[in-house]
Amino acid sequence: MESELLPQVRIALRNCGEIDPENINDYSDRGGFNGLARALKMAPEGVIEEIARSGLRERGWDGSPVGEKWRLSFNAPGGEKVVICNAVEGDPESRTARTLLECDPYSVLEGMVIGAFATGARLGWIYINAEYGLAISRLRTALKQAEEQRFLGNHLLDSNISFRIEVKEAPGKLACSDETFLLNAIEGKQTMPFVCASHPPVSGLEGKPTLIHQAETWAHVSAVMERGAEWYAGFGTERSRGTRVLSLSGKVMHPGLVEVPMGTPLREIVYDFGGGTPDGKALKAVQIGGPTGGYLPASSLDLPVDFEHLSAAGTLMGSGSILVIDGDACIVDQAKRSLSFIQSESCGKCVFCREGTMQMAEILTDITEGRGKAHDIDLLLELGEGLMLGAQCDLGRTAANPALTAIRHFREELEAHIKDKKCQTRVCKTLEPSA
Repeated sequence: MESELLPQVRIALRNCGEIDPENINDYSDRGGFNGLARALKMAPEGVIEEIARSGLRERGWDGSPVGEKWRLSFNAPGGEKVVICNAVEGDPESRTARTLLECDPYSVLEGMVIGAFATGARLGWIYINAEYGLAISRLRTALKQAEEQRFLGNHLLDSNISFRIEVKEAPGKLACSDETFLLNAIEGKQTMPFVCASHPPVSGLEGKPTLIHQAETWAHVSAVMERGAEWYAGFGTERSRGTRVLSLSGKVMHPGLVEVPMGTPLREIVYDFGGGTPDGKALKAVQIGGPTGGYLPASSLDLPVDFEHLSAAGTLMGSGSILVIDGDACIVDQAKRSLSFIQSESCGKCVFCREGTMQMAEILTDITEGRGKAHDIDLLLELGEGLMLGAQCDLGRTAANPALTAIRHFREELEAHIKDKKCQTRVCKTLEPSA
């Protein structure tokens, strides 16, 4: 069965392929801006409560409750407040923000306006990959049309609310998932994370209370306000409500984006939506959450995909990408590639991340090239623990996941590389093939 015929639950992607992304009237005809109109009839506190009751969580690394962040920003002192859409994707396999802004920029803009009204912000930023030419073009068209129809600008929808949005184009970096890294980038400072005395919702951009969400999160906000908290909370699990857009790639028949309720088993995502592996080859592992995500073996296919179960399994939701790996791949080589990429993405400020990722990448390289030593696995575990405890940003704190989960679930494969100097899959060319 073709994957697009399966019953996805599209909330963030509800209008993708259904509207002309350069015609705001198409969006309005499908219920667009009804959520904003409803919000403007409520008190800001009521909007925040609606978002909180929906159970919506940030569609990013930490999965923090959106309602709690909004309350912090609303109660923060200061007349000037800011909302930000993080549309930068440093994960090469993730396409969620790009797809949303190419196919339905209006849902993201509407969510941002709702967030601005609820928290009292008057300025918004959209931080996006500079190479996303089509997305940027359609985003700017959507901004212009929204201003013309009074969904943005002064006295939006004949209210006393004013709100404008600026676009910041930048190179895609994996570390942009960290909010402090993002704030420095928008302010034009050196793009490195920093330790905050308080959270960005209290003191963020230029010291102003700042609300930061992923593009997918803002698209969910507009849907919640249009359909209601109870409707949204009817999808997903008790602690992970709603849906998640996942990006399938690797050795899978139908790669691409799929949106499913939180808690959907991994097996259903890979086989029912993705069509399984090509040529019926056995699935060996999946890497969930992007380059800093962990590897889960085929025995984990019944694992529900939500924040709690993934965290317990040693990986993370992250960017929402799922890399499918078949039996032809070497997990040690895969982990080496992930750590090398993470090391190249490190800003270099934090010693734990700068030195830790480099040393882990070098150890894994040695193992794949026949120079592995008996104590290398213990050293990887020690370095990984140091990164999790000492790194300043999300990138550094999760950087060890590929190596740690490779050890946790595929230790025998690492030991064969080290002790026997053999690679079962013959990917590591300098080693002898396994018998």
